[in-house]
Amino acid sequence: MRVSAKSDYALRALIELAGRKDGGPVSAEELGRAQEIPHGFLQAILADLRRAGVVMSQRGQSGGWRMARDPDQVSVADVIRAVDGPLVSVYGLRPEAVTYNESADVLQHVWIAARSSLRDVFEHVTIRALADHKLPRAVTSRTQSEDAWQPH
Repeated sequence: MRVSAKSDYALRALIELAGRKDGGPVSAEELGRAQEIPHGFLQAILADLRRAGVVMSQRGQSGGWRMARDPDQVSVADVIRAVDGPLVSVYGLRPEAVTYNESADVLQHVWIAARSSLRDVFEHVTIRALADHKLPRAVTSRTQSEDAWQPH
């Protein structure tokens, strides 16, 4: 799986929103400056997140963006799906929709297993956990081995 800039920026913007103690609206300009996200790109991301019901905008002098849902209820998977679509796709299809001939049909099981592994992490990490720097033990345990940090 390749994490897109769009997903990375979306998550960083949401961490910034969730980390604000006052919970008040934050302008896109301020979010962009805080996380070094290009303004035009951020606007498109925020629009995707608004359509998914993750954030909402408030107009006016003290307007800006705020979380529409409790950060405890928004997972990394929710965010990735909102801005990039399915967690795993095989040439644009969901893994269960891919068909192969008999000699390669086992490959579909690999795609399904990969999606399941991603879900094990992405669906259990919330925006609140990220903002508070408190990842679930099941996630931190995956980072304990030196091999996890090695490029292969």
